[in-house]
Amino acid sequence: MNDVIRSGYVPVNGLQLYYEIHGAGEPLVLLHGGAGTVQSFGPNLQALATYRQVIGVELQAHGHTADIDRPLRYELLADDLAALIRYLNLGPLDVMGFSLGAGVALQSAIRHPDCVRRLIVISTPCRRDGWYPEILAAMHKMTGSAAEGMKASPLYARYARVAPRPQDWPVLFDKLHDLLVRENDWSKDIPALKLPVLLVFADADAMPPAHIAEFFGLLGGGLRDAGWDGAARPLAQLAIVPNTTHYTIDSCPALAAAVEPFLRARIS
Repeated sequence: MNDVIRSGYVPVNGLQLYYEIHGAGEPLVLLHGGAGTVQSFGPNLQALATYRQVIGVELQAHGHTADIDRPLRYELLADDLAALIRYLNLGPLDVMGFSLGAGVALQSAIRHPDCVRRLIVISTPCRRDGWYPEILAAMHKMTGSAAEGMKASPLYARYARVAPRPQDWPVLFDKLHDLLVRENDWSKDIPALKLPVLLVFADADAMPPAHIAEFFGLLGGGLRDAGWDGAARPLAQLAIVPNTTHYTIDSCPALAAAVEPFLRARIS
């Protein structure tokens, strides 16, 4: 893409954390999914950058950001993001994440509320057992030995183009495996969030609709009728993107359209 205004690295927590800026306007941090890069968002990156200054961040061991001797943990990655926001003197700002990045975005709002103004959580559960059982089983198989089979995927092509050490592809999978098989449950922290949140899911996502409804309910959504004037509607919002799955929603152009009203709305 030729719309990159600026890119660079920020020294945070022993990392050289990579970011790139697209577009102009109010800042919006964009966080990719597991084994992804900023470019994994495909046409959505450019669409968002038509009215926002999009700050794409590549997490530890992903994309341009080299790995360090530290495990991947949602909490640590969230601390990295908060350090970057403070380093660039940008907070509080809006944060949008997909899958792994959605977990990091959510943890950033929980751990660093001074850094996050508005939150978009795309295609991730509020606790680990929210995934379908077959997804949980697949996570146990997502090790370095499985990385070779992923070399034919677009994920690897993007990784290999920019990674400081493309040979670390299996290391990334081992670290993702170690993260994804660990239990997590954020359902006790979510009701305490006081910022606007938009939950976005595919209509054929990797978690059942019942879990999506439960997640929305933790934010006060779907608990009662909003009233004829909408006065009783919750602060949180929910969007379901049709004809998408967990594996296509981040690059589907309908994603940008789904989040635009939320991002353009004024915060009172």
